[in-house]
Amino acid sequence: MAVFLLGIGAACCLGFGFVLQQRAAQRAPLADFLSFRLLLDLLKMPEWLLGIASMVAGQVLGALALTHGEVSQVEPLLATNLLFAMALSRWLSNQPLGRSGWGGVVVLALGVTAFIVAGRPSGGGHLASPLRHWLVFGVVVGLAMLLTAIGKRLRPTREATLLSLAAGSLYGLQDALTRVTGTLVHDGGIAAVFTHWQPYVIVGCGLTGLLLVQSAFETAPLRSSLPALTAAEPIVGIACGVGFLGDRLRVTPGALAWQVIGLIAIVVGVVLLGSHPAMPEGPCATRDPHQVQPRQHLGRRASARH
Repeated sequence: MAVFLLGIGAACCLGFGFVLQQRAAQRAPLADFLSFRLLLDLLKMPEWLLGIASMVAGQVLGALALTHGEVSQVEPLLATNLLFAMALSRWLSNQPLGRSGWGGVVVLALGVTAFIVAGRPSGGGHLASPLRHWLVFGVVVGLAMLLTAIGKRLRPTREATLLSLAAGSLYGLQDALTRVTGTLVHDGGIAAVFTHWQPYVIVGCGLTGLLLVQSAFETAPLRSSLPALTAAEPIVGIACGVGFLGDRLRVTPGALAWQVIGLIAIVVGVVLLGSHPAMPEGPCATRDPHQVQPRQHLGRRASARH
């Protein structure tokens, strides 16, 4: 129950934080796209700072949940952040949920329930060898880099989706390493944080993911970015948990089938909610999407915005 409450509390804070961040990021200059100068610009916006404070609170609650539960158990709960983002967006936009909105809520909730009940995530498995550990790590980081590189060649809305997928992948890896760090602190005290590489990688993943997310929020409507972010994080987190943390899921044919159904339902629910009209529009909402060309250089894109 503690893991459940912490996970849902984290999802609530994350969902609220993402909406506030996007509302601020869409007013940032596009000339700072994918540059850490973007974060410096956003630091001047109170609404963005409030969104970051909410996100940090969510990450702290998520870290606490990860210290008491398995990554494969916590990640589906964190995926419900889109429900809270939808609630805040609906309040800000006065847009009723309608069939698609309520359908997304039900499908997402059933998907989370199906995966957790069928998989019964538990720890106690054998930790992976260093080779397998670094292999999973390299695959996730390489995938994030590949998605970012491909996204730069696409129109803004599709680019935002790929940047969010890359950020979600890094956040999923960050969640797994947070679990490792919690174990290190439990075994060796707070001093262990400074003598192992995992905490430093967590900071690096967090900052890089934050830059990717804010760039996605800046350039396209929230519906182009948040669903991809919300879907990628739990899938990568679960893969890392099973891949090198020793998380165990039930592997009977029936259990595996329901786990797959649950993950598919989570993705479908996330997409339904993310495409709902209540999700706030970004700076590209007023443009004709057929007139938006792939970015050749930042100057052209910045001038197009004005």
